[in-house]
Amino acid sequence: MASTIISPSFTVSNSSLTTLFPQSLRTSIVQGLGGTLSSSSVFGRTRSINGTPSSIRMNNPISRSAVICSAYSSVLPSALLFDCDGVLVDTEKDGHRISFNDTFAERDLGVTWDVDLYGELLKIGGGKERMTAYFDKTGWPEKAPKSKEERKEFIASLHKRKTELFMVLIEKKLLPLRPGVAKLVDQALAKGVKVAVCSTSNEKAVSAIVSCLLGPARAEKIQIFAGDVVPRKKPDPAIYELAASTLGVEPSSCVVVEDSAIGLAAAKAAGMKCIVTKSGYTAEEDFLNADAVFDFIGDPPEERFDLDFCTSLVEKQFVS
Repeated sequence: MASTIISPSFTVSNSSLTTLFPQSLRTSIVQGLGGTLSSSSVFGRTRSINGTPSSIRMNNPISRSAVICSAYSSVLPSALLFDCDGVLVDTEKDGHRISFNDTFAERDLGVTWDVDLYGELLKIGGGKERMTAYFDKTGWPEKAPKSKEERKEFIASLHKRKTELFMVLIEKKLLPLRPGVAKLVDQALAKGVKVAVCSTSNEKAVSAIVSCLLGPARAEKIQIFAGDVVPRKKPDPAIYELAASTLGVEPSSCVVVEDSAIGLAAAKAAGMKCIVTKSGYTAEEDFLNADAVFDFIGDPPEERFDLDFCTSLVEKQFVS
């Protein structure tokens, strides 16, 4: 079996190196440890990188444990992906719910979603899907059209107006960022970690939250995946799979911050690490599959976690 020399006294088989580290990290790991990639063989043994015979030669003698520990310390997440509602801002009870009810009142539909009912409806991802499921179960308003296609347009018009009303709340900054969000975004951007927001909410609403509450300087560095950008909403992993593909990162190197069971399910199904920060509506949900669960991210001195903690979650997959 071909081996790679990583110190004068220690060799690691190429297959072991491949198992320990994903290909995208191998070059940076070696360079971070003071090594170089050489096209010449070491003691007649070579390895192939992207089809080119090569070997890794370390400039300084190091032990096996030093290789592993130093490598792990440099493994940042490739991307930090945030849900929006309940994670960036606790929007549901006093934001989206109020905007839905104001829309229903404007249209004189005779529908009101109280706090408890809306909590149940949040188990359905997406506002249009939520309204459709509710009307299918309880009966459509008298003013609603009868055909399936017309009802689809009716729901879309309700959702458009609801989004307009919601954006007014955001633009007035009546709903603040949750503690620690800006801090964690800044830490990630400072380290070159890609940041994105992945939400089932309308893209305009999500963009308004990011721009108005995180500020335009941060917003221009944050990619948004939201609304109908994918055909299937959470708990389907489609939104997170799209984010990883578009950002050009491996799902296993991504850390997601979610607040709900359906968001957690989507992140884990996409093969990502997931931290849950519980929100008002989700505190009692089942987060057994989460990599970590906190009440919030937090700012010092009430900080619950930071980018270093996110990094530790990514590193864990290389330790066995």
